[in-house]
Amino acid sequence: MMGRKEYSAGMVKLSFWFSEYKKVINLLNSGITLDEIKTLNKNENIFSAPTEARSIQIFNTVSMRVKALDSGFYSLFEECDISNQKLIALIAVMESDTLFFDFVYEVYREKLIIGLDEITDSDISIFFKDKQIQNERVAKWTDYTLKRLGNCYKTMLMEAGILERATGTRKIQKPIMDRSLEAKLKETGMEQTLRALTGVR
Repeated sequence: MMGRKEYSAGMVKLSFWFSEYKKVINLLNSGITLDEIKTLNKNENIFSAPTEARSIQIFNTVSMRVKALDSGFYSLFEECDISNQKLIALIAVMESDTLFFDFVYEVYREKLIIGLDEITDSDISIFFKDKQIQNERVAKWTDYTLKRLGNCYKTMLMEAGILERATGTRKIQKPIMDRSLEAKLKETGMEQTLRALTGVR
């Protein structure tokens, strides 16, 4: 993680937005700047958002995620298959949200390490209880917020393809990471992220 940001519950309002992320990366790779994409979005609603407010929110979120990764990931993105593209999009989410990063690192990675292949609702509530003890900000959040946040985290992992889309207990699908993505994570000092997704101590 670059400088660790304060924990936030902001993700309850956000989605994985994979196709939108992909669109921004493709435009950047074609030589268009983020500022130009912002204008393009304002004028042409490139994400087909239902309202202007939503379209601005999508752009702001996706551009923040894009900026959270080294630009070397952009060209790599184009070379990867869709499952690795989704991993890159997930890594960008992890890099732009500290609490979500910790969730993947402390819950998902632990499961892979000990060989358990499911994430239960109690795993999620234990994670948040621990954080409430450790962190004053999280301690103030309501159960309703934590429940929504937990659901949101599960959805992110499902959309990224590393958690099965099922109700109740969710089976983990360990990602098959492209070697070039693994190398890029090491090269950019993101070993912790690599460990989080591959279940390495």
